[in-house]
Amino acid sequence: MTLSVQEGTLLNTSRPPTVLLAMDFPLHQRLLAEGSLDRLRSVARVDLARVVTDLATADAGGLAEAEVLFTHWGAPELTEETLRRLPRLRAVVHAAGSVKHHVTDAVWRRGIAVSSAAAANALPVAEFTLAAILFANKRVLDVARDYAALRARPDLLPYFSGHGNYHRTVGVVGASRIGRRLLDLLRPHDLDVLLHDPYVDDRQARDLGVEPVGLDELARRSDVVSIHAPQLPETHHMFDARRIALLRDGATLINTARGSLVDTNALTAHLVTGRLHAVLDVTEPDVPPADSPLYTLPNVLLTPHIAGSLGNELHRMTDGAIDEVSRYAQGLPFAHPVGSEELSRSA
Repeated sequence: MTLSVQEGTLLNTSRPPTVLLAMDFPLHQRLLAEGSLDRLRSVARVDLARVVTDLATADAGGLAEAEVLFTHWGAPELTEETLRRLPRLRAVVHAAGSVKHHVTDAVWRRGIAVSSAAAANALPVAEFTLAAILFANKRVLDVARDYAALRARPDLLPYFSGHGNYHRTVGVVGASRIGRRLLDLLRPHDLDVLLHDPYVDDRQARDLGVEPVGLDELARRSDVVSIHAPQLPETHHMFDARRIALLRDGATLINTARGSLVDTNALTAHLVTGRLHAVLDVTEPDVPPADSPLYTLPNVLLTPHIAGSLGNELHRMTDGAIDEVSRYAQGLPFAHPVGSEELSRSA
């Protein structure tokens, strides 16, 4: 029996599909723990001894049988040339977030179905951001630092008078998957939420329970700004020196998206003076120079891109990807398909 997943893609459901793993070695050993491996083997034929990192040099016999490519970090790029070595390939199931690093226009021209675990990866980023917002408004890190320095209870009067989460204004930049998950998590809290997203109209904003505003207005009004926009030419340095200067004194800028969205040098200049606070999970460059003040400034929480899936959270993405392989094997459409049009405005 054959069923259509998407136009131009037919699935043979008379036998389990042959799945080929394509990712950094030995990442698959961490992703496919015993339970996950059993699940994948129950819906597909997969050889754990064959993991591809370079399609140009991989064994041609193994490639010729592959119907589904199960990818993760380090997946090889799928070009016209490499796809010719995968004549039976009908689907790419990515057990991570963005597929931009390996899915090319050649994939769409071949009519190959693509799925991503970006929705599963959105949750830990949104959770990280929620914690950062709530801690920023209560100045938790400042209080903890003062407590450690004094080895006695600090004077909390400044924190009582100026901080807290009741009706603080949070500006969310981008109603992406992560941005929308964050909006869901913010809803139970007594916060006033602004949103800037050029693809969200006033009615959609009302449905999301937020106030739509321009980016400059969001910068001026927000106590905390959290960035969840994609990395595109038009978003490069969307928070440049001019816009960073619009942020109110004492505001916190959170970036868990991409480092290039913020002019790191311009932001650092404000952070050094103590005028602003920042939670930076990404920077430009990816690793700041060894002498960067970001490592030691008391008003900066700097982390090495950990907001996304980490440790056992990787298994959430793996489970979701295996669910997609199961749907493919049954001739069902993907629950989390990726289309070529999405990549022009997604991370």
